[in-house]
Amino acid sequence: MKILIAPDSFKGCMTAKEACEAIEKGLKNIDTDAQIVKVPMADGGEGTVQALVDALNGKIITKKVTGPLNKPVTAFYGLIEQKRLAVIEMSAASGIQFVNHDTADPLHATTYGTGELILDALQRGAEKFIIGLGGSATNDGGAGMAQALGVRFLDEDNQELPVGGIALEKLVRIDQTQMSPLLDKATFSIACDVSCPLTGKNGASIVFGPQKGATPDMIRQMDQWLAFYASITRETYPNADPSHPGTGAAGGLGFAFLSYTNATLQSGIQIILEETRLESYIQDAGIVITGEGCLDGQTIMGKAPIGVAAIAKKYNKTVLAFSGCTTKEATLCNQHGIDAFFPILHTITTLDRK
Repeated sequence: MKILIAPDSFKGCMTAKEACEAIEKGLKNIDTDAQIVKVPMADGGEGTVQALVDALNGKIITKKVTGPLNKPVTAFYGLIEQKRLAVIEMSAASGIQFVNHDTADPLHATTYGTGELILDALQRGAEKFIIGLGGSATNDGGAGMAQALGVRFLDEDNQELPVGGIALEKLVRIDQTQMSPLLDKATFSIACDVSCPLTGKNGASIVFGPQKGATPDMIRQMDQWLAFYASITRETYPNADPSHPGTGAAGGLGFAFLSYTNATLQSGIQIILEETRLESYIQDAGIVITGEGCLDGQTIMGKAPIGVAAIAKKYNKTVLAFSGCTTKEATLCNQHGIDAFFPILHTITTLDRK
């Protein structure tokens, strides 16, 4: 029997690849003749780079870039050279893990480092990008990312603005003539499961500002600056649309990608499923095994196990899932293609007794 193993990572415990190997080891203890195919999964969030590097035989590139506080940080991305594909989690360069309660500064935080990762990948030959949005410390509308790629934001004296959302208050004109020519061939698939627009009551500043350390006064100002930034952007890029669902993701980085690059916003798991060609492996599998760290009510909202199960059910395959733990709401997974699920721990235990 051919068995396809396609789990997400078990956050904080195992990468998706390690989960594949653990499940394979257990299966081989039962059936040494089983034909096993392993395809690490992700849903566009944390772990996406590692999962695709493992699934597509890529490599991890590390690089010193500008962090969200405008200080150097060590970031990473995945490069699959044979596919000219780069996989970037914006949080690796501009994430909230680089700030704390005392250092959080949403007015000045920048996505410049994310742009530096993109530029490095372009210089290494990447033409196709998968970008995971989420976990940002920023609220600059993606202006920092655009600046790193050569966009110049100018004030009334024709001087270039510094990085950070607060600088957008003085924006008068945008000059895109110095953008990297390598962008001409580049396409961006943006893994985004957030539907908020750039501004307004459901926008980036109001919805996500508080968790980035913004006070009510800051939130009001940031929302105004982003609205102004969007209007100036539209003067240069008429198709720029701050009301488009997802433009408010990652502090407005979704807006910058749609405005300044050849980008589309997509469901994270759908991007991964397509890139790994999972459907081709499922077609001739006898059983499909998936999983993630916790199966709960959120699993059915675009998480990797449900994405795997949806394709499997197109071919009437039996789908099993393993998880570190489950909640009562995990039973909803049975209505979305997972035939049976099992926590790998049946009681609370220690690592020594696992």
